Amino acid sequence: MKTPKTLLLSLLLITSFSFAQGLMREKKERVKALKVAYITEELNLTSEEATKFWPLYTAYEDKQKGLRQEKLRSYMDRLDGGEINKMNDKEANAFLNQMESIEDELYQLRKKFIVNLKGVIPPIKIIKLKKAEEGFNRKLLKQYREKMRN
Repeated sequence: MKTPKTLLLSLLLITSFSFAQGLMREKKERVKALKVAYITEELNLTSEEATKFWPLYTAYEDKQKGLRQEKLRSYMDRLDGGEINKMNDKEANAFLNQMESIEDELYQLRKKFIVNLKGVIPPIKIIKLKKAEEGFNRKLLKQYREKMRN
């Protein structure tokens, strides 16, 4: 008698989890589409520029995201886990060096991305890209804050 109830409960939990994952994926895709539209509009990309720009931008974002997830997240987990209070100076210095190394990798990735963009869009649009990214992030954060207030 317990087995059918356990099976039913497990099935409900799995279904709920899958549904929640689907909603999160859908929200991420919606945000990504909004970002593409926002940046395209802010940079006033021609169709030819957009065709060349978006594959570069997507690859850059994927690499950046991977780097952040792979390395920074593991370091931040160590900090949140209370390990920081147990570190001696030698361990703390090693940890700082690792964090600096990741920040340098992110910087080098951005530099390479900008070099690649120079052959695709004019320099003024590269500068506008930074402003557009920050503007989109501010807009997204503002909407999130307003949603949380309601």
